[in-house]
Amino acid sequence: MTNTYARSHRFSVAPMMDWTDRHCRAFHRTLTQNALLYTEMVTSKAIIHGDRDRLIGYNACEHPLALQVGGSEPDELHRVAKIAEDYGYDEINLNCGCPSDRVQSGSFGACLMREPQLVADCMQALREGSSLPATVKCRIGVDDQDEEAALFALVEACKAIGITTFIVHARKAWLKGLSPKENRDIPPLNYELVYALKRAHPDLTISINGGINTIDEAETHLKHVDGVMLGRKAYHEPALLGQVDQRLFGGSADVDPFTALNLYRPYIEAQLEAGEKLTHITRHMLGLMHGLPGARAFRRILTVDSIAEGAGLEVIDRATDAVYAATESIRLRQQDYALQQASAD
Repeated sequence: MTNTYARSHRFSVAPMMDWTDRHCRAFHRTLTQNALLYTEMVTSKAIIHGDRDRLIGYNACEHPLALQVGGSEPDELHRVAKIAEDYGYDEINLNCGCPSDRVQSGSFGACLMREPQLVADCMQALREGSSLPATVKCRIGVDDQDEEAALFALVEACKAIGITTFIVHARKAWLKGLSPKENRDIPPLNYELVYALKRAHPDLTISINGGINTIDEAETHLKHVDGVMLGRKAYHEPALLGQVDQRLFGGSADVDPFTALNLYRPYIEAQLEAGEKLTHITRHMLGLMHGLPGARAFRRILTVDSIAEGAGLEVIDRATDAVYAATESIRLRQQDYALQQASAD
């Protein structure tokens, strides 16, 4: 285990289906060197029987990196743990929180909140299958479960077989009557229950997830728990990741969006040379300039121009130039206004 991984749970980016692919993770790594990154959830069956390099391959720049797996059959998970170790992951994580129909039909994800002993059996299989740290990402309960009873039962069953790290999404998952999209806001978050879990088990590493939108909020949560995980906010406004290393890990300086783009260029160039399409890379960058002059033009250029056959780095240059131009235009208008005020005086 590297020193970087050992402290990386202080801040992590959530595993998100169709979003946190290898291009997204390589991009996020330009903004933070210390945060723990997660793959999209990959099912145990897919890892065993599918195209592994396509499903779980990654670039070395992505470390520290965790593989999130979906499954509920200990024998399969035992095999997957060894595969993950052979691929060089820093951690393997079991998904006990996703409420999607696909996951429900496979009897894993958030469904596992109802079966704490099965989760413990799955985690035992992951531990025995490799030397990787095995962790759990869970909800505080599902449907009509008592939140405290459900969360504590799952954590304590896993703790009994040696699991020490839990990432808790502080919202109950509703598997009936709500879509996954609706479940993002309903029912209410219960951060206090996650804090109580940490107080009851001070020897465990507890990270909190759900509804966290700023680094200020992350710092507040870190007064009560060991780590914070951001999901959609980190994806849609990735520039906030540029604050993470300085504010949460004691680094020397923030990483601004323009520096991140320069750091990302060699990766993009290598991917294009390998035959990847630019649009598969730039779709993860659309929110990078959020809040800056020219952000809309940046998004439009990347969205429209990146789909053209043979599109390359020049598209990113045009998008970046649009931000520079908008910023300069505002600067000149402010300068003219200042001169006019000075003349009036």
